[in-house]
Amino acid sequence: MAGLVAAALLVAGAGAGCSAKAASGPGSIAATAAYIQLPTGKTTVGYLDIRNNGVAADQLVSVSTSVGGTVALRAPASAGVTPVVMRTVSSIDIPAGTLVQLVPNSYHLLITGARAMRDGKDIQLTLKFAHAAAVTIYALVTNPQNGGASYFLN
Repeated sequence: MAGLVAAALLVAGAGAGCSAKAASGPGSIAATAAYIQLPTGKTTVGYLDIRNNGVAADQLVSVSTSVGGTVALRAPASAGVTPVVMRTVSSIDIPAGTLVQLVPNSYHLLITGARAMRDGKDIQLTLKFAHAAAVTIYALVTNPQNGGASYFLN
């Protein structure tokens, strides 16, 4: 029965703006508004929102995709510096009761070596946390050059 409920929640979340939620009680994590830019070479970037609805802090520690490849967690090397220089980090803090946005020029995903992606199609991202259960979310592949969806429009 629990498996059916989880599957129904995943399907409902996919149809309601690409969202998913980990069922981990008071420390529950929800992910929404995920999208991946169509790769122009061997790398691309991914963006999404992660909300920690719980009372304890957590950390995003890794991400995998349904199209393979390697996903690096990226963060600005220094706050308030222009141009923004990015660095790879081992985790992204998700404080209790907050929304963390993975957006351009801030925290985001760098995907390298993935199989082919198609504009307008979804891929799956599986987010792994230090404490909460893993979250799988659908991310729309978009092409900004032909008017594809933007993070800022979601």
